[in-house]
Amino acid sequence: MPPPSAPRLLFAVTTDLCFDQRMQRICGSLAAAGYQVQLVGWQRPASPPLTPQPYQQHRLRGWFRKGKLFYLEYNLRLLFYLLSQRAAAWCACDLDTALPVWLRARLGGQPLVYDAHELFTEVPEVVARPAVQRVWRWVESFIVPRARLAYTVGPALAGVFKQRYGRPFAVVRNVSRRREEDVLPPAPAAAPPGGYILYQGALNVGRGLESLLDAMPQVAGRLVLCGEGDLSAALRAQAARLGLLASGKVEFRGFVLPEALREVTRHAAVGIMLLENIGLSYYYSLANKFFDYVHAGIPQVLIDFPEYRALNDEFNVAELVTDLAPATLARALNRLLRDEPARYHHLAENCRRAAPQLSWQHEEQELRRLWGGVVPVAPAGRLPNQEQPHA
Repeated sequence: MPPPSAPRLLFAVTTDLCFDQRMQRICGSLAAAGYQVQLVGWQRPASPPLTPQPYQQHRLRGWFRKGKLFYLEYNLRLLFYLLSQRAAAWCACDLDTALPVWLRARLGGQPLVYDAHELFTEVPEVVARPAVQRVWRWVESFIVPRARLAYTVGPALAGVFKQRYGRPFAVVRNVSRRREEDVLPPAPAAAPPGGYILYQGALNVGRGLESLLDAMPQVAGRLVLCGEGDLSAALRAQAARLGLLASGKVEFRGFVLPEALREVTRHAAVGIMLLENIGLSYYYSLANKFFDYVHAGIPQVLIDFPEYRALNDEFNVAELVTDLAPATLARALNRLLRDEPARYHHLAENCRRAAPQLSWQHEEQELRRLWGGVVPVAPAGRLPNQEQPHA
């Protein structure tokens, strides 16, 4: 553990801390670099107990779960909590935490850091409501110029932010940590017969999940979905109407903790990463599941968006699709699962070559460099501009 004299960093998210793998990696890496780190999130009714981490964790509790009242309540509760805390720097993770974090940093005279997990003003839920989008665009235009350091998940989004605000955005990609024990066996000659298609992530609008379910009656395999979201009930109802639940072709496993999800991914035959072009945030995204599938050694069916196309041009680990028509998805999945075993073997081999290069161990070096420029790690003593914790 870092010594009591180590500089303290506080991060705020609206997510469930047990499932936010990006923040687990970031906070763990900075704790290992010698910082005291605290991560603040939201307690939901179904939230499991916090998992042990090498940093402090705190959950805020409230009445609301979504919508305007959730954001209002969360921001107020977060502000009051932050006023009782001390830190050398404060990090807002996405715009929905930014205003209280900025205010606390301003009151203490410490740096504000902005970690943009996505282009929040362009997510589908915001794009569909122009009045709401205007509010978040104002928040973005207020916060971004005031951040001492700003970084995001991929080069394309960094370019969008730089074009909008004329300031540099660093990149810390959402890459999984590769472990020493993650040595993969030789690539199989064809898709394993007991494997399944895996989707991991939120069951939300714009993820191509409705089309995927429509494709499944024509697919030579079964689908496992790990996650929940706004479409959970609707997707289960759709799967039931199509007879996919009764036949066992589709299985909803709900939320799965990261450690268990690694095992689920390892036994899959094909990963899937689909998005609809309904906002720049999705179009320029770079999701961690792309890297999770590579580390597990499994080929994936992947939407042909810029960041994914660039990675696939370099590593050739996926079957790209240009549209989400059920026939297109069925054809791409069947190509890997049944029709072209040599193609499956080739992509699986490429995953094994790419995995060592696409690892969090590379990304965390950049993360530490960026944070070291904001708050250097001192061996002892009080840093300039750092408030001391309450006794």
